[in-house]
Amino acid sequence: MDKIKAFFGTRVGIVATGTVIGILAALLQKMGNPGNMGICVACFERDIAGALGLHRAAVVQYIRPEIIGFIFGALIAAYAFKEFRPRAGSAPIVRFFLGFFAMTGALVFLGCPWRALLRLSAGDGNAIAGLIGLTVGIAIGVAFLKNGYNLGRAQKSYVSMGWILPLAMGALLMFLLLAPQMGDNGQSGPIFFSVKGPGALHAPVAVSLLIGLLIGFIAQRTRFCTMGAVRDIILMRDFHLASGVLALAAGAFITNLILGQFHAGFENQPIAHTNQLWNLGGMVLAGLAFALAGGCPGRQLFLAGEGDGDAGVFVLGMIIGAGFAHNFSLASSPKGVGLYGPLAVLIGLAFCFFVGFTMREKI
Repeated sequence: MDKIKAFFGTRVGIVATGTVIGILAALLQKMGNPGNMGICVACFERDIAGALGLHRAAVVQYIRPEIIGFIFGALIAAYAFKEFRPRAGSAPIVRFFLGFFAMTGALVFLGCPWRALLRLSAGDGNAIAGLIGLTVGIAIGVAFLKNGYNLGRAQKSYVSMGWILPLAMGALLMFLLLAPQMGDNGQSGPIFFSVKGPGALHAPVAVSLLIGLLIGFIAQRTRFCTMGAVRDIILMRDFHLASGVLALAAGAFITNLILGQFHAGFENQPIAHTNQLWNLGGMVLAGLAFALAGGCPGRQLFLAGEGDGDAGVFVLGMIIGAGFAHNFSLASSPKGVGLYGPLAVLIGLAFCFFVGFTMREKI
């Protein structure tokens, strides 16, 4: 066990983790997940929000097993290595709205940091603006960190608190498998599944769940985080996490080439738009929110799996934000940016700057 623990802390361990994630993401696309979306935490949480009826965009409604697997994989790893440490209380309401606006920015761009990398690895040039925006947003967040930004310390909590989000994910798995219909005459709601569009495209449930469990396990062990990779380069010139992120992109790129899934260009890319201003702007907001919250959406899921209630609040903020984004015309589509998406990005940036400037310790 000690040798395994030591391995995951090495450069080889983080590179292996990134490579595995990249390869598996590309394979998930081959096995049925949407184009250039083998894994997308933001998009998958958006689909879960739709399945629960939080929005009624009929083409993006499905309970994604990968998200459930991420949390349970991290939970298993945390228990196996005695790192399940329930804690909470670090400005939860702020974290909720950081999750809310992180989702807003991600859905204006149409993807989380992982999907931005996967889109680029499959030839989608529109991801370049998104990755630049992500880096700019994280850099702004790092500037706040350097000037004393701090949401305060989480406090040790009850073991039962750390189990609440995993249990909720277990309930989602039951909803996925049983698909209960509880509406009028048992013919509708509350679980909705797309019959066309991205929500209707998915790999087999067992495969998705197993891959999610594996990724959750190894990512919890290595602290894999795209936001953390950029933050560490800026703050400490440390490329440890970045080596894993680059390995993700490389693994996905090679796998996409082998599977014939690489198609270079800007036009007609799967579930993407070509408005580069808001590809960039959406991810500036997302990157800043991730930096202020202390982790990218994948990392927040892994933290929640090891008992971090504040990360769980961020996750819930993203899911609620997804419902709001589709109900209020904030989310983009392949046709272009949502009607109120740009305004929502500006409001989100204003919120993040308010938090960054006002929640600072004197240094």
